Amino acid sequence: MFKWILLAIVILIILYVIGAYNKLVMLRNKVRDQWAQIDVQLKRRFDLIPNLVETVKGYAKHESDTLENVVKARNTFLSASTPEEEIQADGELTKAMTKLFALAESYPDLKANTNFTELQHELGETENKIAMARQFYNDIVLKYNNQIDVIPSNIVAALFKFKKEAFFEANETERENVQVKF
Repeated sequence: MFKWILLAIVILIILYVIGAYNKLVMLRNKVRDQWAQIDVQLKRRFDLIPNLVETVKGYAKHESDTLENVVKARNTFLSASTPEEEIQADGELTKAMTKLFALAESYPDLKANTNFTELQHELGETENKIAMARQFYNDIVLKYNNQIDVIPSNIVAALFKFKKEAFFEANETERENVQVKF
């Protein structure tokens, strides 16, 4: 009788470990999927940026610093190799893009240019999609990290070396008000 009870307990523990492990794997895969969704939107943004920069160049030839900063920030992101580096580079790119759009206010002909307004509109839509993708990413990271922290699944997470994921957070430069001076 005792052997059957012990066997039942061992089987229940094994089933729990398998279930907890599978849940952690599914959550980790969702985190990776959500990060890939952010990448899709960022790729769309990066594809639009060179066209926008070229459009602005024709009107704002003496504003090369702003244009160079946009290109530099874009290239920094493209060379990032970890999500943390991408998050940091994305903040710099967002700041540079904000200055670029503020620059357009000084050039009424540029603001009236249909290519510029269409690109600006597409980038605005893309920024909204990026914000939503970041929100979904952070939601699933929260679920995943909670699963790693709560008892008793934290034991399974430690056994199989599941690591917490970083949230997508605004960096210090994104928290500041952008000041554009002409």
